[in-house]
Amino acid sequence: MNAVETEGLTKRYGDLTALDGLTLEVEEGELFGLLGPNGAGKSSTIEILTGQTKPTSGTARVMGVDPTENPVEARSRMGVLPEREDPPSFLTPREYFDFVGDVRGVEIDGKVDEWAERLGFDDKLDAISMDLSRGQKQKVMFAQAFVHEPELVFIDEPLTNLDPVVQERVKSFVVDYNEKGNTVFLSTHDITVAEEICSRVGIIQNGELVAEKDVDEVKRNGSRLIDEFMEEVEGVA
Repeated sequence: MNAVETEGLTKRYGDLTALDGLTLEVEEGELFGLLGPNGAGKSSTIEILTGQTKPTSGTARVMGVDPTENPVEARSRMGVLPEREDPPSFLTPREYFDFVGDVRGVEIDGKVDEWAERLGFDDKLDAISMDLSRGQKQKVMFAQAFVHEPELVFIDEPLTNLDPVVQERVKSFVVDYNEKGNTVFLSTHDITVAEEICSRVGIIQNGELVAEKDVDEVKRNGSRLIDEFMEEVEGVA
């Protein structure tokens, strides 16, 4: 079974077409990267796949579940790290994790302290989130995506506002998590990150999937992902 499937996925906001007939498949166990410039349609894709918004037309399935028709079931099987989102300012991280568990219908008792220690914010678990630094908030958001150990995780621009040491730790963890058999769907405009950790990438431009690349095959052919990316994007610009 594919972990993610879309067919003819289209999303319009008034006169703006964010997605234009996007069709893609991600197999279970892949570390798949959706690669494209800002405004290409990456975040809109994740918002539909995670049940945050409905498509204008087309279909989407996540672990065999339609996230629009069955959002609670879909969310119980996935984790989501959105771009540019903070924990609620009036909650402590510990309270936020309890909220996440309730919304997804999953059990997280006993895992919160482990994750806080792993990412280095264990001394902030009971602090009001509005008092956390930007980097600490991002660590909390990263942890909430993985705390219930889902079989599929969506990550939208994962390294924003993290210092270089934590960035390396996060990339290492994502790879390890994938190697345990879990699926990771990574959205990024950072070609270096995609080339470093993804097994396969889809290149999106103007809301359309313009190419798919096996990262190892690109490297075996003596090419670089950035070169092939630029060729594809410039070809449809």
